Amino acid sequence: MNRAYIAEPILRRLRVSTEIDADDERAITGLPITVKQMTDGDPVVAVGDRPSACCLVIDGFILRSKIVGGGHRQIVAFHQPGDIPDLQSLFLHVMDHDVSALGNCVLGFIPHGALRELIRNRPNVAQALWRDTLTEALIFREWICNVGQRDATSRVAHIVLELYTRMRAIGRADDMSFNFPATQALLADAIGTSVVHMNRVVQELRSRGLLQFERGRISILDEVGLRQLTEFDPLYLHLNPSL
Repeated sequence: MNRAYIAEPILRRLRVSTEIDADDERAITGLPITVKQMTDGDPVVAVGDRPSACCLVIDGFILRSKIVGGGHRQIVAFHQPGDIPDLQSLFLHVMDHDVSALGNCVLGFIPHGALRELIRNRPNVAQALWRDTLTEALIFREWICNVGQRDATSRVAHIVLELYTRMRAIGRADDMSFNFPATQALLADAIGTSVVHMNRVVQELRSRGLLQFERGRISILDEVGLRQLTEFDPLYLHLNPSL
């Protein structure tokens, strides 16, 4: 697997939201990255770990989660190609949540030392990663509003539109659909509801002609209707350097 292929997802994502130059891109491409294939449910890092490298999603998806009272899992984020979900481990040394593979995925592990050297020597890259961290905080804030104030149907619609908008920005969505290997049980853990109620939500979205879930792929049947249902505003994703 060559360096260009490994770096392509993060370069494509940074080009969408920040302003980096050719020298910055060469520096990112030159990072020492160890590539690993992972399968569904494999742990990437866990609570209490002290990672010495940050994880880059090259292909596929991973998720962040916490185990709360009674052993229930709350998924707090989905991450796609180009994301570095545990960038915080550069400065916060002990993990307070779990990161695991969602379906089969390809991950790259970048040593902390190499990342620290990169951000010292390339101010544009440091600024891009700082902006990325701030945007991630905005996404967390939106998820809090989603779980706390929207009904279950709107929660699912909002998460799907977020995933689709971000995937489309990096060229990973085809027309109005994208691959996403999520079960109904997993989506229930993300929106804070039961699997039984999640099934009702899926059926309702299908019957209203808004969404179709099938074999690891999500298809948006009516984007306008879906946006109206959940009042989706992509501003919080900041997919433009001017925003």
